[in-house]
Amino acid sequence: MAGLDPAIHSIPHPLMRTFYVYILPSQKNGTLYIGVTNNIARRVHEHRTGSGNTFTRRYRVFRLVYCEEHRTAAAAIQRETSLKRWPRKWKTDLIERDNPDWFDLARRLNW
Repeated sequence: MAGLDPAIHSIPHPLMRTFYVYILPSQKNGTLYIGVTNNIARRVHEHRTGSGNTFTRRYRVFRLVYCEEHRTAAAAIQRETSLKRWPRKWKTDLIERDNPDWFDLARRLNW
């Protein structure tokens, strides 16, 4: 594909989906939940209304403090699995690198 404008290939196809890996804590340095979804706004809403899953209801894990995008479901699932295996310190360092105050990102985005 030599000679083609690389910018053309970076335009997302309308049918392409974005997948998200996200972290929700119960509080700063509290219980962490790591998940993957193709609709972050819907998924955070589900967690907040109690329809997310039993774990998030039980531990009151509602605030979105970390989120990253992936182009494929396979890449997002692989990253989620990897993060779940990380030591807790690495996870908290990841959150604090971009969100040192553990601000609820969903509020900033008006979800």
